[in-house]
Amino acid sequence: MHGMNQKPVKKIGIIGAGKVGCSLGKYLTDRGKTVAGYYSHTYENAVTAAEFTGTDSFRTMEELVTLSDTLFITTQDGQIGAVWDCMKGMSLDGRIVCHCSGSLSSGVFTGIGEKKAYGASAHPMLAFRDKFSSYGQLDNCFFTLEGDSCALQELEGLFQELGNPYCRIRVEDKAKYHCAASVLSNDVLALLDMGFGLLGQCGFTEEEARHAAAFLVRGNVENVLGSGAPASMTGPIPRGDVSTVAKHLDVLAGEEREIYRLLGRRLLEMAKERYGNREDYPRIEELLANVAEIW
Repeated sequence: MHGMNQKPVKKIGIIGAGKVGCSLGKYLTDRGKTVAGYYSHTYENAVTAAEFTGTDSFRTMEELVTLSDTLFITTQDGQIGAVWDCMKGMSLDGRIVCHCSGSLSSGVFTGIGEKKAYGASAHPMLAFRDKFSSYGQLDNCFFTLEGDSCALQELEGLFQELGNPYCRIRVEDKAKYHCAASVLSNDVLALLDMGFGLLGQCGFTEEEARHAAAFLVRGNVENVLGSGAPASMTGPIPRGDVSTVAKHLDVLAGEEREIYRLLGRRLLEMAKERYGNREDYPRIEELLANVAEIW
């Protein structure tokens, strides 16, 4: 956590009326924050978002910018640069311009200092699934902030009042941060899909696989979040069970074998740090390092 007792933003405008824009606007208004309203490339979408949040819709971006001291750009990543290009032709003196992209940094706001405005990004570590219900998930959601220090002080004041935890990162770390978030969300889904697929090869239906794995998956996630990854390790690799690791490799082929091998090497390094060099670890390392035919 950074910066205490900062002054909050006063009036917020939201550019973009999709899942993130609707969710953020509803979250803010429900907690008594002043949201001027929405501008969207499609006016009908701005109207829908405004009705949902009890705010106003605007036919031009400049109208919304004029009425707001803080602008949240909640469009898709590929549109943020174009939105900024439009905004640069407007009076932005003293305004905070903030996007909510996880992958882009505040560097997308080129020349913002010349406009006497302040750029930042505020990324919620959350997968927005629905335009009209995901706002409930923003309660206590973690935000990652980067950008101009003046903008960050204002945004920190806002998130302190909302009760959301947050952390500042450096602009140059934004891509690595987004990679981390992707690994923790999407890549985990790929691993679960691989596990479900292996159960399917054993005769499980898709529904049976999910049901069978539910207690195991939930318990593992809770353990990791509560105690950390090293303390939550189980299975044949940290135990030094050479024969079981060999059997696993024997029943896998191609991409799945390579995924198991690479993740196993990571697990083995974690196990060494936690338990030291157990006598069976060199043999497991040899098995996992064996680059047999992968494809």
